[in-house]
This record gives sequence, structure tokens and C-alpha cells, in this order.
Amino acid sequence: MAKRPESANTTITIQPTLHRVAQPDWLPKKIPELDGLRGIAVLAVFLHHCQPRLAGTLLMRPAQWGWSGVNLFFVLSGYLITAILLRARSNPDGYFRNFYARRALRVLPLYALILAVCFLGPSGLHDPLLPGISHGVTILSLCLFLQNLFHTSIAGALQPTWSLAIEEQFYWLWAPIVRFIPSPKILATGLVAVLALSPVIRGTIGHRLNPQHTLLHLDAIAIGSLLAIGILTARITRRHWLIAGGAAITISAAAITLAHRAPALLDSFIALGFAGVVLLALAGSGARNPAAQSLRGGPLPWLGRISYGFYLTHMPVIIWIGGFDIFIDHTAIAGFRTANLLIVVVRFFVCLAVATILWHGFEKPILRLKRLFPQHEAFTHAG
Repeated sequence: MAKRPESANTTITIQPTLHRVAQPDWLPKKIPELDGLRGIAVLAVFLHHCQPRLAGTLLMRPAQWGWSGVNLFFVLSGYLITAILLRARSNPDGYFRNFYARRALRVLPLYALILAVCFLGPSGLHDPLLPGISHGVTILSLCLFLQNLFHTSIAGALQPTWSLAIEEQFYWLWAPIVRFIPSPKILATGLVAVLALSPVIRGTIGHRLNPQHTLLHLDAIAIGSLLAIGILTARITRRHWLIAGGAAITISAAAITLAHRAPALLDSFIALGFAGVVLLALAGSGARNPAAQSLRGGPLPWLGRISYGFYLTHMPVIIWIGGFDIFIDHTAIAGFRTANLLIVVVRFFVCLAVATILWHGFEKPILRLKRLFPQHEAFTHAG
């Protein structure tokens, strides 16, 4: 009896030819400076939300620009997530499972806890969140990370979650794009197009969207993703990356001073500057200058490690301890500025205590489960 040809029962799967990426020799496996940048970002956001209490102090100017700390988070996320995904393409079987499982372990448990506290706790923590939107729709949108896409901005204790929604939308859309588009050049071309279109969107239909809408905040994620593609595919020396980072910061600083003439470009200029900062942190990792040392040692990297918990809880904490603010406001034990600074200091240390407790008692034990979903060791510095 003739043997059936093997080809008759063989299923042929055509996989896209993926371009190889490689971590340059000068880039360490762990980059503690990135934690320091996270610390700066979350501190900036905190100061921004304390802005009314900082009037007339040296911190007022940084607080006014503190909203841009979210842009720094976006640049970091774009770089880290894209770097992880590019390397993960070499293991297609575990690509989606490992990536989404690790992201879920990092994001969802604490997010669910904060939602529960806000909705089951004191009414001041959840009233109102999305003005004009029904309670049921609000809860559903928060569960699906769509709360930033309505005509009205999310407010109150959960106001910071708008940026988390953008991050989650980025994860869901970008992972399959990176997986199935083999050429880094095509990916980079798409990202450049996003950078070019972002100020156009802000300048044309931005007034019709709420300020938290995803379409208004794509620059920083796109430029961070471009950094990852460039570092992993372009054969450029560490020295030249340092020069590029310095140039990006210089151009950004000069352009921001002129942004009042073209407000739609402001976020683009800020994203460029933060890309330069991240690039200097990457290419200058391990340097002995004071800036690099402060990013990898001392309080900043610690604040960066607990930044997710600090970021999610700082608004609920500020609302929760509002009685202390009222007490200080009605006492005559201190001057106006001193009283306000005391309130900000107390807010900060209560937020720090809450985030630290959550890190050790809640987040860290859950994050140990990440070992079940291994990630390429070259990017263990990602959260």
C-alpha cells in the first residue's frame, strides 16, 4: 500500500518575517534612572493638584507645569512597552499571553481596589465623577478604561484615571500592531505620522473633545515608542544618543517659549523634551554626575517604584483628609503661606504612607506572579 505523502496532512502556517532587534551593548539590563524619572513625574502631578495651596511660594511655578508629568509617564511607557513587544516577537507562542498577563497583574488589582474604595466608601470620593453621565455608564466606562472618551472630563477622586485609560488603550492596540507588522521601519513611519497629526488634531477638532481624550495625548507615547525602535534597530553609538538627547531638550526648551503662538504644538514640544530626558537617562545610565546619581539613588527612585500607587491614591487621599485642611485654615497658629505649605506637606506624607503600605502589602505580593509569565530579561526594568 502506497504511503500517503506527508504534505497531504501538513498545515502550513505562514508567519511574517520579523526583523531582528538587539539590545545595544551599552544599554544595561536594568536602568534604575527610569525609576527616578517616574518619581519626578508623580511628584510633578501631585504638586499640580496642590497648586492652589502653593500660591506665592517657590513651588508655584513648577506646580503650574506639573500637569506635564503625565507626558513624562507617557514617554516612559511608550519606550518600555514598545521595547518589550519588539523583543517578545521572537517568542510568538507566548507573545500575547505573557504581555497581557503581566500588564493585568501590574494594573488591574490596585485599580480595582481604588474603584471599590471610591464607590463603596464616603460619598465625597465618587460624587460626581462624570457630570451628566449616569452612574451605571460611569462604572461601566471605568471598568472598560473608556472614561476619558466622553464629552465631559472625569473629575474628583478618580480624575487621574484618565491617563491610565489611555495607557490601557495603548496596550490593546499597539501589541497586535507590533506583532503583525514585521518591519520596524513601517512601525516608525506610522509613529512619525501620529506625531505629525497630533497637533493638527488639537488645532482643528481639539475644542470639540474633552481635554482628557486619547486623540489629544498621542505625542508622548508615540515619541517614546520611536525611541525604543531607534535604540533597538539603529546602530548608533552611546555618545551619539547622548548628543541627540541633549539636542532634543535644547530644541524643546526653545520651542516651548514660543508655544503661545501655536498652542496646539505645546504637547509636541514637551514630548520632545521628555524624550531627550529619557534618552539621556538611558544612554547615561551609570554615569557619576549628580543628576544621574539622584535618579538612581535616594528618594526619587523609591518614589518611582511606588509611583503607580501614589498616582492612583493621591486624589482620594487629598479628599479624604480634607478635614485637616479645614482645621488648619480656621486656626491662627500660622501665617497663610506657612499654613498652606503645612497642608501640602501633610498631604504628601500621607500619600507616601498609603502608597508604601499598598506597595508592600498589596502590589508586591501580586507582582510575584509575573514569574509565571516570563519577560525577556533585557527589559526587567519595566514595571
